[in-house]
Amino acid sequence: MPAKADKHRQGQGGPSGGRAGLPRVSRAASKKRDDDVSTEAGDVADAGAGGKALIKPPDQLELTEAELEEEITRVLKAHNPHAPQNIVRYSFKERAYKRISHVNQVAIHFSYDGNLIPKDSDEGRRQCMKSTTGAEKAPDETSAETSEETQVKGEESTGDTQAAGEETAEESGTAEVAVAAGDEETPPPKKPEKKLVNQFIFTDRASMTLNNPLREKACQAEPIAWKYFSATVNQWEIYDAYVEHIQKMEKEKEKEKSKPQAIKKEEEKKKERKFTSLEFQSNELAKISKAAKIMERMVNQNTLDDIIQDFKYFEDESDEYRDQKGTLLPLWTFQYDKTKRLAVTAISWSPKYKDLFAVGYGSYDFMKQSQGMLLLYTLKNPSFPEYIFSSESGVMCLDFHNDYSYLIAVGFYDGNVAIYNLKATSQPSYKSCAKSGKHTEPVWQVKWQKNDIDNNLNFFSVSSDGRIVSWTLLRNELVHTDVIKLSVEGTTAQRPEELQLKTLGCRTSFDFHKKIDYLFLVGTEEGKIYKCSKRHSSQFLDVFEAHHMAVDSVSWNPYHSKVFISCSSDWTVKIWDHTIKTPMFVYDLNSGVGDVAWAPYSSTVFAAVTTDCKAHVFDLSINKYEALCTQVVVTKKKNKITHVQFNPVHPVIVVGDQRGHVICLKLSPNLRKMPKAKKGQEVEKDPEVEIAKLEKLLNLVREPAKQRCEQGGAAAPPGPPAEQTQL
Repeated sequence: MPAKADKHRQGQGGPSGGRAGLPRVSRAASKKRDDDVSTEAGDVADAGAGGKALIKPPDQLELTEAELEEEITRVLKAHNPHAPQNIVRYSFKERAYKRISHVNQVAIHFSYDGNLIPKDSDEGRRQCMKSTTGAEKAPDETSAETSEETQVKGEESTGDTQAAGEETAEESGTAEVAVAAGDEETPPPKKPEKKLVNQFIFTDRASMTLNNPLREKACQAEPIAWKYFSATVNQWEIYDAYVEHIQKMEKEKEKEKSKPQAIKKEEEKKKERKFTSLEFQSNELAKISKAAKIMERMVNQNTLDDIIQDFKYFEDESDEYRDQKGTLLPLWTFQYDKTKRLAVTAISWSPKYKDLFAVGYGSYDFMKQSQGMLLLYTLKNPSFPEYIFSSESGVMCLDFHNDYSYLIAVGFYDGNVAIYNLKATSQPSYKSCAKSGKHTEPVWQVKWQKNDIDNNLNFFSVSSDGRIVSWTLLRNELVHTDVIKLSVEGTTAQRPEELQLKTLGCRTSFDFHKKIDYLFLVGTEEGKIYKCSKRHSSQFLDVFEAHHMAVDSVSWNPYHSKVFISCSSDWTVKIWDHTIKTPMFVYDLNSGVGDVAWAPYSSTVFAAVTTDCKAHVFDLSINKYEALCTQVVVTKKKNKITHVQFNPVHPVIVVGDQRGHVICLKLSPNLRKMPKAKKGQEVEKDPEVEIAKLEKLLNLVREPAKQRCEQGGAAAPPGPPAEQTQL
């Protein structure tokens, strides 16, 4: 009875009673299901073990336990092995078919279009609102239905308990479980969420922008005058036109023969003027070339204002603390695109325009000879050359005329010499040839000299063929005269015919005396320096055993008439007195010396450049043992410095390298010190002051040098005097 009473209470207890009895019923039902599943599995296993056998394919591999337990790793890569590698597309830019390098490696195995909607979207919020409103109405109806069902089932259960017993109890229990599950599935009522609007999101807002009014602009030009022309031509008309032309030409020749020579000359001059005027008219840029140059210089002055300020006003104040040492300040780098593979072979400043200098381009490697160029730069426009001249052979040397600064003498690698006129066309005004006596080997240096007796311009050239030639400019040609031919000592070869052949010495440089017009020095590849005279065509005055390798440069001092300087590839720079056979000063620069130059403002200052890309500046009056400045001025990678020159007015030097670059450097105050004034006296700027300054230094060295010369002369065997020795 108590058990039945409890069951009756559970049947009429409503939702609360059903929920209380849920755990017991669920455990019993789950236990029953597990038993049923286990019995079914046992039956299947018995049937498989008793009646059926596993069937294996005949080609199946039989593996051992070790092979079965072995782990085989496979690496998955992002590259698709089946992707094509030879896809070709048409490129409209290059107008050709091009192979595609990047191929899509994605392989899609499964794709499905879903219908999920984010909760934060507008559609997701609408569906959430609909579901909440439907859930509020559903609980009222479901609660009434469940109460009626429970009452009916409660009455049935009471009757069945008396008649059936335990079976009715189980059925009532399952009904209560179903009612409880229905109650749990109904969601609780939710309040509708309010939509929060972010005031800082402007995507939902609309705005109107102002549209700029469109304007049309048109211009109308005057129509070009034109007309129709048509004609038919046959062979007779063509023949008649040719006959008329020939008759006109004959008449013009007869008129020219009848005219006097004075009228002919005037007409020729007029034709030349017309021809030149037509050339200038045809070139439209020539009309505005001067204005364009001025504008270009103004633009460069604005863009490079800091460098120009350094050039004019900068003075390195730290020189006071460097113990008389100095520095070089880089200013501009002059370069041209077509000279990148050419070396700077010559530099010369204009005697009239102190900011203008000429640069020759060629090659010192005889295996890599190509065309040459002659460029003229100005400090006012470092971005582009003022004049450009090209040549078939490399330019090896050049020199400005002192009086006519628009004339430039140039020597080439093929042995020719030429005169360029800056006022004329780009072609040389004068040029030598094989008939006019050109050199057979490269021309290493050219120098202008004073006019001859007939007041004709002339210059000298020196070459590796051993000839020193004087060239005279006549009206339409160059006339050559061999000044001297020097041969090498001890190189006579005897042949079976008992003929003696003398080999000509290779001359590399020369320089004329600043005051004695006929005296000049010649440097050779053997390392010797010869003192020669124009008055002796087959003799030399003296010889100096100067260097062990080729003499790259020799130059007279601009102030002292007895002193000259020389440099060589044997790493040395030597200063000489031409009356003494031994050098006054010797400097070893630890690298091949390419060029040396005296300063125009002092008799004791000179600069030298070496193949290790360094520039050395000396001042003998301050330190006669070592350089005041040794500085790397160009990049060292496969490069070396070839030439150096002082500006005649400004405190700057220009340096050329093997890559075609010309660098302008400013000397610091310690490198250009002038003599100090005494109290109550002004500084004397006469050349005599510079001569006395250098003479004072030479007097300290001359007496020991003379003693060495006398000792060497006493020990040497007797021989012919220097003036009578012939090379």
